[in-house]
Amino acid sequence: MRKEKRDGFVLVIVIVTIALIGAEMLVLTGSSNTILFQANNSYLEACEQNLIASGLAWAKKNIKNENMKSFNKEIELDLADINVKRAALSVAIEKPENKQAGVQINTSCGRGRQVLRHRKKYQIQL
Repeated sequence: MRKEKRDGFVLVIVIVTIALIGAEMLVLTGSSNTILFQANNSYLEACEQNLIASGLAWAKKNIKNENMKSFNKEIELDLADINVKRAALSVAIEKPENKQAGVQINTSCGRGRQVLRHRKKYQIQL
């Protein structure tokens, strides 16, 4: 009886399996980075919307109270209670005319290397 030698066959199978696992990990790592970027971007957009809503609420309250100190100048609001790291919110209220007031809201929020900045003017009906 003749036996065939199969020296190294198992080693080749192990090396091919390791190469396939490495290729799969490379693909999954790229996908996870994309998902992480999108998750961070969604978080920043939600923070930005919350900051805009807070700024508009603050502006409406000051317009209704006719707080003259806050008209025609930019005011940086304290965000300590909101607990958003690397965020800034400033509001500038124009003097109301014809039952309308212009409000300039500037927001900035960041996470990791991403930073979203928003600057827009809104009209508030009185």
